[in-house]
Amino acid sequence: MKKLMLGNEAVARGAFEAGCHVVSSYPGTPSTEITEYAALYPEMNCEWATNEKVATEVTFGAAMAGARAMTCMKHVGVNVAADPLFTAAYTGVRGGMVVVCADDPAMHSSQNEQDSRYYALSAHIPMLEPSDSQECKDFTAVAFDISETYDTPVFVRLVTRIAHARSAVSMEDRRDVPVKAYAKDMPKYVMMPAMARNRHPVVEKREKQLALDANHMAINREEMAGTDLGIICAGSCYQYVKEALPEASVLKLGMVHPLPMDLIKSFSKKVHRLVVVEELEPVIERQVAAAGIPAEGKNLTGYQGELSVGAIRAAFGMKDAVPEAAGLPVRPPALCPGCPHRSTFDVLHQMKLRVMGDIGCYTLGALKPLDSIDACLCMGASIGMAFGAEKAQGKDFSKGTVAVIGDSTFLHSGVTGLIDAVYNRASITVMILDNRITGMTGHQQNPATGKDIKGNPAPEIDLDALCRACGVTDVTTVDPFDRKALKAALLSALGNDQVSVIIAKRPCALILTETRPPVQIEACRNCGTCLRIGCPALRREGKAVVVDQALCTGCGNCIPLCPFGCIRQGGTP
Repeated sequence: MKKLMLGNEAVARGAFEAGCHVVSSYPGTPSTEITEYAALYPEMNCEWATNEKVATEVTFGAAMAGARAMTCMKHVGVNVAADPLFTAAYTGVRGGMVVVCADDPAMHSSQNEQDSRYYALSAHIPMLEPSDSQECKDFTAVAFDISETYDTPVFVRLVTRIAHARSAVSMEDRRDVPVKAYAKDMPKYVMMPAMARNRHPVVEKREKQLALDANHMAINREEMAGTDLGIICAGSCYQYVKEALPEASVLKLGMVHPLPMDLIKSFSKKVHRLVVVEELEPVIERQVAAAGIPAEGKNLTGYQGELSVGAIRAAFGMKDAVPEAAGLPVRPPALCPGCPHRSTFDVLHQMKLRVMGDIGCYTLGALKPLDSIDACLCMGASIGMAFGAEKAQGKDFSKGTVAVIGDSTFLHSGVTGLIDAVYNRASITVMILDNRITGMTGHQQNPATGKDIKGNPAPEIDLDALCRACGVTDVTTVDPFDRKALKAALLSALGNDQVSVIIAKRPCALILTETRPPVQIEACRNCGTCLRIGCPALRREGKAVVVDQALCTGCGNCIPLCPFGCIRQGGTP
């Protein structure tokens, strides 16, 4: 049976068919849906972990104990997971261990464009790269087999266009892969220096053997069409090349580390011109050059952003067969109508405070008209940035500075920053924007929501108690829609010479079950004051502000803004 599947869904299906037992991940676009789909299979024990490092450790523990296990993350999540990953390459695994990393060329939903293939090289972990949904399923199963055969974790690398594209997938039954018996093996799994030194040669030997065996793996194949032009490519680039250059011969790589260098050398001798087509960094091109094989690459395609059929045709001096669309309206990202973060950032903006931001929906508070975030670095960094700024500028600087962080992000990597600030006697103010869900990635549960990945009741972390346990004595919980209380809490916290935490607690508008009628505007004076919060449901039409009835959630956040009282709550739903 065939089914149209997202690449992410196909990875989950591949894990299921391969007999995977455990999946642990932290949500991150474009990888999130893999674990969501995996959770639909009762045969796999799935969870949302607090962060990618924890997810990798859980996955390794399951694999070490004999089960097939998988963890999924976006490219910047690999940074968080790198510590256990590098050492897991030394220890190897008993059951299969697959690490799915989803890169994001063009940064559709990310703060950088890093290339995860460098992690494969640096950690000495093999990496597979599928080019469509069928291969997403198949390569996941292959990755488990390679992992067990060669006693190593295995990367499966996706990019956004593969993760979020659909193509037909042939489905098969689940393989019965029993959990292997646990066996204590201290020299293999206890990585103190004496044992680790003995494991390093094992890693090098394994990688050399994989490089030799890769020359004969079916996932690497030649597709000969002519001798004038030969293209080496993998993943999404394969799809672009096949459409843009149908007359070219192609060496399609399913394994991008280690490279099947004998196969590449053989292919190079069959064509007059050899070009490596790859997104982001010249990872393959540099290795091909180091092997003494003449090849072009980044001189044609460039280093930044996504490739496309048109970009590849242009690189080879051809006109794009499909002209670019023109005159399309621009739709900048914005906080949703009814979002509890909107009033928070409006108050911060009105108070003219410096704001150290973090990763989540609330990062959109940086955009006009809210214009309320000074910096955003990575998950959990806002607290450390605020404390670092205090160290640079003095404690008085903190009286005008606030660190904002979401509930899920705080649990992901903000807690350690808070402990550091308390321990080192900071004077910073931290706002935890608790919207009761992991919002930016599509509403996943987290340890503070009281539900697990399947929506079942789970222990709920008390953020107030957690902050107090970290040593914070000044903790206040407010409703961000209560602007007076929010401002009062900020003034009080900023006046302290200690770490203060404000928990701005209100559910995301998209998870609310009750409905309220849209607000009403009567006798509008067209002053535009209500527009300062940037709500998509409010817009100017002629000489008045009007309410988009289809968008307005009836939250009433705009009502107190009108100096003339022209906005009122709607009638009974």
